[in-house]
Amino acid sequence: MSYLDHLTCPRCTGRYDAGGLHNLCECGSPLLAIYDLERLAANIRPSDLVNRPANMWRYREFLPVTDAENIVSLGEGYTPMLRTARLGRELGLNQLWVKDEGLNPTGTFKARGASAGISRAKELGATTVAMPTAGNAGGAWAAYGACAGIQVHVAMPRDAPTINVMECRLYDAHLMLVDGLISDAGKLIAQGVAEHGWFDASTLKEPYRIEGKKTMGLEIAEFFDWHMPDVVIYPAGGGVGIIGIRKALRELREMDWVSGPLPRMVVVQASGCAPLVRAFDGGLDASEFWQSAQTMAAGLRVPKALGDFLVLQAVRETEGTAVAVSDAEIEDAMRLVSRMDGLAMCPEGAATVAAAKQLRDSGWLQADENVVLINTGTALKYPEVMNSIIAES
Repeated sequence: MSYLDHLTCPRCTGRYDAGGLHNLCECGSPLLAIYDLERLAANIRPSDLVNRPANMWRYREFLPVTDAENIVSLGEGYTPMLRTARLGRELGLNQLWVKDEGLNPTGTFKARGASAGISRAKELGATTVAMPTAGNAGGAWAAYGACAGIQVHVAMPRDAPTINVMECRLYDAHLMLVDGLISDAGKLIAQGVAEHGWFDASTLKEPYRIEGKKTMGLEIAEFFDWHMPDVVIYPAGGGVGIIGIRKALRELREMDWVSGPLPRMVVVQASGCAPLVRAFDGGLDASEFWQSAQTMAAGLRVPKALGDFLVLQAVRETEGTAVAVSDAEIEDAMRLVSRMDGLAMCPEGAATVAAAKQLRDSGWLQADENVVLINTGTALKYPEVMNSIIAES
């Protein structure tokens, strides 16, 4: 079923057997899943996907689970690519698309990573996993853990969205609320991992969350009939999604399923927490910790991403860019897209609209380019933000 071959370190090129539970490389870098793409390409063609189920496991050969009995799925993936014609006209973009991840289980793209990560953890014998979260990932992993019969320990900031707190409790995860940011929640999880032996499923501290997020890239390529769009604009907190999309498209190109250059990758962050943007602008290979991070977009309030060097590589390799937008611009974008095209975009997703406007106004985006915005979740997960926007209308 899977063509998974081994794990490798993108920094020191260390190689690890994929048959056991792993966290980081000995050098401290995240590990990446490597597939036997030559054998995969010899046995599977795009036409083989046509009659498969409309979820992310239609790409099962590209995913790490070897036995279908271990797949933990709630129907995630294969989300719609929506042509936003009215918004496009407003922004001066004739081919503007939104990949709407808000239709996933638990309402965000985090379901993809949770499905892949929990499935592989189950297959490798894990019974307890633990992770810090800004909010949505905790809810997703709690749901998939419940489905798999795996105990999930979650730590999140006390001021995380109320819905995320309720989700974790609904799915019977062990929830710890901390005063501070996701980085502070991470310290609490690290302590629990050391004391209790929980498997650490923190962002990029296990190799398979990326593989679930990777399926967004596979779906984008399939939607465009195995041609590349010109630009993908992605809201980055931890940045796993953009790492995954880049990984997927590089794998497809190596297999000759697609041709031509990769789409230009754009990272969007909030101006109140923009370590990746600052690093990109400064020509740095990695970001520095962002002090006093603050933004209404909870998923973007990540002061230092473990995989920042991989995100920056994705942007630079594709001749992309990095953009910071204000909370006011995010709110304006949420209002605009809902009234123009009936989409309830989460704050993080709406940040891509604000970024597209900036980039079109500056001339970086051209009118006839195929531009894909990744809306990472539904606004319905953020009732406090919605109330604020409605009250100010």
